[in-house]
Amino acid sequence: MTTAFHPWHPPVLTVTDGPAFPTRRIFCVGRNYAAHAREMGVDPQRDLPCFFAKPVDSLWVDDRPVPYPQATGELHHEVELVVALKDTLHRATPDEALASIFGYAVGLDMTRRDLQRAAKERRWPWAMAKGFRGAAPIGTLVRGPKPSGRIWLDVNGDRRQEAHLNDLIWSVEDVLVALSSQVTLYPGDLVFTGTPAGVASVGPGDRLHAHVDGLPDLHVTIGPATP
Repeated sequence: MTTAFHPWHPPVLTVTDGPAFPTRRIFCVGRNYAAHAREMGVDPQRDLPCFFAKPVDSLWVDDRPVPYPQATGELHHEVELVVALKDTLHRATPDEALASIFGYAVGLDMTRRDLQRAAKERRWPWAMAKGFRGAAPIGTLVRGPKPSGRIWLDVNGDRRQEAHLNDLIWSVEDVLVALSSQVTLYPGDLVFTGTPAGVASVGPGDRLHAHVDGLPDLHVTIGPATP
């Protein structure tokens, strides 16, 4: 079929021990660590998880600086464990959810916090706060068992965020069970599982070092503002 223009292809992710991983969609879980929920002004009760999406073209998969996005003066970092799926999930059980996982990576849910705050006040969607070029830097995927241990983020060598993966309000399998009850998940989908407390602003020139025990670290530099 002839198309009006050359079609765009979603990014592919590097895998430590195999072929690259083609991506499809990005889902995120909000307020999945109690301390972060509190710093966002929310009671961290174990209610239904809050899901939102990022466009897949917000993934940042190379070593170039991430451009500081337009229309914001308050860009926040949020380090997260990311789950990559290899199977279709529809109303999954916990065992089915875990079996569907291709691998794990470290990711950053970059957020235009001032836009998100304004959207919350107006009861608008978060799309403009969460979806922009470079809004989802991600590291190398690792196949294997579910990671355990620490998750942390340093900015310019100073620790900003740190927690244990056991501190998740909703576990990885809980997240996938709940999400697959609302939408059918497909191979290539990525799920960002939530961020610990300590989110804060970054600006051009800042160096971010994101870590989850057992996974390759993610290093990101914030570049100049986009024109």
